[in-house]
Amino acid sequence: MEKRDTYGVDIAGVHRELTLFEIKPGLRIAILNILGDTELVQACAKELANKLENTPCDVFVTAETKSIPLAYALSVEMKKPYVIFRKSYKPYMGQALHTETLSITTGEPQTLYLDEKDLELIKGKNVVILDDVISTGSTLQGMRLLTTKAGASITSEAAIFTEGERAKWGDIVSLGHLPVFTD
Repeated sequence: MEKRDTYGVDIAGVHRELTLFEIKPGLRIAILNILGDTELVQACAKELANKLENTPCDVFVTAETKSIPLAYALSVEMKKPYVIFRKSYKPYMGQALHTETLSITTGEPQTLYLDEKDLELIKGKNVVILDDVISTGSTLQGMRLLTTKAGASITSEAAIFTEGERAKWGDIVSLGHLPVFTD
């Protein structure tokens, strides 16, 4: 297996070495993968809960997959439900709402779906949009569009990290910022 460079981060009292991956020629990003990292997820959920404690919030929304553990942990921490915007449609989702976005991770267009049954959980509610890392903002924009389409009010947007242009993410509640690496 190829030895890859890493970028060290200290976040919510936890240290991690994030592997750098080239996403296009001459551009690498530090990959945060919280799946299975219970220690980091719990620590980040506690920190984000502190930062969001005065934010009106009835429900959290996030896009599948990597941010699901964070949504769950924050949901438990703040005693609020969460809804997952899915990336593929299943027949049991009924008349799902949907919107399209472009992912930096895959480089491909992707569609986000809100299950028909989850629509009632967010319609008319105060919603906090949640993600693990906000990089280009494309997934964030898709979540904004779908949340608004569902008739909810976005009261805040939160992530463990923002990435890239720091000034672009001034309104995001986050625990840190990741640089991008150019060769």
